[in-house]
Amino acid sequence: MIILIGTVSCTKNKLKTQVISKQDSLKIVSTRIEIPLGEVLIPSAKKSIDNWREYKDVDDFITSFYNITTSEALANAKELSDLVKLMKDSIRVYNLKIPSVIARINVLENETLRLADMATIPSIKNDEVKEEVTSILTVFSAINSKINTIYKASAIQKTIEVDTEKPVVEIKKPKFIPSKKRIRLKSKRSIGNPKIKNKRIIN
Repeated sequence: MIILIGTVSCTKNKLKTQVISKQDSLKIVSTRIEIPLGEVLIPSAKKSIDNWREYKDVDDFITSFYNITTSEALANAKELSDLVKLMKDSIRVYNLKIPSVIARINVLENETLRLADMATIPSIKNDEVKEEVTSILTVFSAINSKINTIYKASAIQKTIEVDTEKPVVEIKKPKFIPSKKRIRLKSKRSIGNPKIKNKRIIN
């Protein structure tokens, strides 16, 4: 009986030690991803999309991915992809409903779905996770850059006083037509001068 109790106790301690060891090894495997902050919206663009709540949700949530561990990135991947899908399906700003913006959002959705798929792969490598997180943040920065470009161009257009779409009409200087009186005076002056005979001088 004593031997049996001792054996069971040793087995439990061994299993507990293996679990702790496994947890520690997971902490060691998970590495931190630190990426410089990408482009953010300029004040005019930020004000114009203030009612686009789905974009703001993505913007707030994705900020944590600039400084995150690989395990945290995988754990939050599904939620990020869901938020991006909502953003794609609810573009509330008319100026942003253009192919160049929509294409960038589609790329962002594909990248987030790929990261969510990585979370289901047990043998995924940290370098692969880091590379995918970097791609996601790069695409999101590109979206912000495009939005900024749209509103910068709009601001410049408002400052232009001349409508550049209308052709500029060239004002032609009227041709000088001398009066008959001036022609007669010049003709009289030329009489007696053989060098300018039979020539009409017009100022």
